[in-house]
Parts: sequence; C-alpha cells; structure tokens
Amino acid sequence: MNKKSIIYLLLACAVFGGGYFLITAKKDKKEADKPNGKKDMPVPAQAIIAKSSVADRSINLSGSIDAEEQVEIRSEVSGRITKIYFSEGQRIKQGEPLIKIDDIELQAQLRQAQTTNQLNAENERRAKLLLQKGAISQEEFDIASAALKTSLAQIQLIQAQISKTTIRAPFSGMIGLRNISVGAIVSSSTLITNLVKDNLVKITFAVPEKYSNIIKINMPIEFSVANDPTVIKANIYAVEPQVSLNTRTLTVRARATNDQGKLKVGSFVNVIVPIEVENDAISIPTEAIVPVQDGKKVFVLQHGLAKEVKVETGARTDKDIVILSGISAGDTVLTTGVLSLKDGAKVKVSLAN
Repeated sequence: MNKKSIIYLLLACAVFGGGYFLITAKKDKKEADKPNGKKDMPVPAQAIIAKSSVADRSINLSGSIDAEEQVEIRSEVSGRITKIYFSEGQRIKQGEPLIKIDDIELQAQLRQAQTTNQLNAENERRAKLLLQKGAISQEEFDIASAALKTSLAQIQLIQAQISKTTIRAPFSGMIGLRNISVGAIVSSSTLITNLVKDNLVKITFAVPEKYSNIIKINMPIEFSVANDPTVIKANIYAVEPQVSLNTRTLTVRARATNDQGKLKVGSFVNVIVPIEVENDAISIPTEAIVPVQDGKKVFVLQHGLAKEVKVETGARTDKDIVILSGISAGDTVLTTGVLSLKDGAKVKVSLAN
C-alpha cells in the first residue's frame, strides 16, 4: 500500500468517526429531552392532600384612611397678621378664632360710611317732610331715599370685610402645622394651616367589579393598619354609583370612630370584606400558588407527574389561602419548588406533616 492510499484511508476513518459522534450526541440529547427519558430525573417536592373544611369567605383589599372633614385654612382678604390664637397640634372648637388680620383701614372706612349714612338719613327725613308739604317733587325724595339705602349697603359691605379679618374654625378638629407668623402679609393664596376633623374617619377602598353586587349600605367590614394587629370594625356608608372604566373596580367608603386618635389620616389599611360562609372550602399553603399573567395556578400530582391547574382564590391568611375552584378534596397539591416546575415534569413527592 502506497503512501497516498494510507492518507485516503485515514481521512475516511476520521469522517466516519466524526459522523458517528454527532449521531450519538443527538440521540443522547433527544433521550434527555423526553419526559420519561433516561436522563429525566424526578424533581423532589413536598405536597399536601387537599381537604375540605368550613371557612368564612372574604376578600382582602388595600385602602386608605381619610378625614371625616379636612380643610386648608386661608384668608379671604389680604392684610398683615396681628394675632395668632392657635398652637400647632391643638384641638379647636367650631367658631373659635384662629388669626386676626389688621383692619385699621376698614375701621376708618366704616366710620366714614356711618357718618355719610347719618347725613343721608337726615336728608331723607327732611325730604319726606317737604314732600308731604308739596315743596319738592317725588323724584327729589326718591334721590334722597336712594342715597340713604346706598350708604346703608356700604356699611354692610365694610362690616362683612371686617368680619373676614378674623378667621374662625369652620368645624371642631385638630390644627396642623402653622405656616405663618405675626406680621406676615397674607392673601387668598397663602396656606395658613390645615384643620382636620378626625374623631370619625373614612375608610376608602376599591372592590373588584365581580364583587360589586354584594356591597350594600351599612354592611360591616373590618380593617387594620400596618404594624398593628388590632382589628377595627367599620360600616359602609357610601358607594360610587359606577364602576371605574380604567381599573374595573367600585370605590367604597366606610366610617369608623377614632375617639382615641390612633388612626392617622392618610395611612394605608388592609380591609377585609366578608362575602359568605363556605362549607366545603379547600385551603392550601400560600407557597403553592404560582401567579401567572391571567390569574393563578397550582401543580397537582397525577401519575407521578406535575399537572398544571388554574385556580380561583378567595380569602387568605399569612399561611393559607382558600381555593374557590380548580382543585378538589383529595388532590395532591405540590407545595415546594413550584416556581421551577413545568407541566408534565416527573416529581418525587414526600407528604408534608
């Protein structure tokens, strides 16, 4: 065998060996990709057996605390502040004075208007006597009478402006932070302080459209604030007449007492709205739930494989969540490793205690 033949033989062996290697690699990959292939190792997971029980169905919603009444205190007239009658954080009764604006010019205008009014009153009296004697015409008397009425109206106008220089609390409540000092010039655009009526508070929250038909006036609810386990009761008193087109929710308001002042306006709250008692409720651990784009799902065990099931959920606690539809009592629900599971994956299950 010559040298050239040996080279051709070596090249043929190399081509044959490479082809065999590629075919073998592809075959191994296909075997690994099969659900029950040689390299499809079972995924270890824990599970629970779903059981039915009696549970109160309710929905948990987020809301906020609003004041029963809240107003920004501003002045209707411009001027210099001469007195401040309130302290920051003070409780104020309705009608109590808050600030006094300098009214020296208005007082001078009032005295001038009163003097003019006295003169017009005397002119009107004399004109009336002259009219009775026929010494003047009816027109001349009407002019004198109109002058008197004008001066009286001017007095009332100035007195109204003077009354606005003393700003009073429109209702009882708590004064906020002060934004002005004695000697400051204020106008209608100047925020003096805030007044909040907080012995009663409003709980505002939004209910999903599918639950809107259960919301009724005087319906009791419960809520709690962050970092406080205390559950507080309230009653629904107002419902928006239409569902929001943007959020597909119904805005609802409830009212609660706040005699001790613990509920702070603007705080977020967790609202619990009762729906009904579910006699055959199925509760599973919250970690078994997998959020998806169009809802929620869980994985149940069927013939050694993980099966994906869409579920509808109800009330939840820190540990469990009520399943309204999707699984039945007796189903084996996977509770660990669910975020990495795929439908049809082989699993090795150990039941949780």
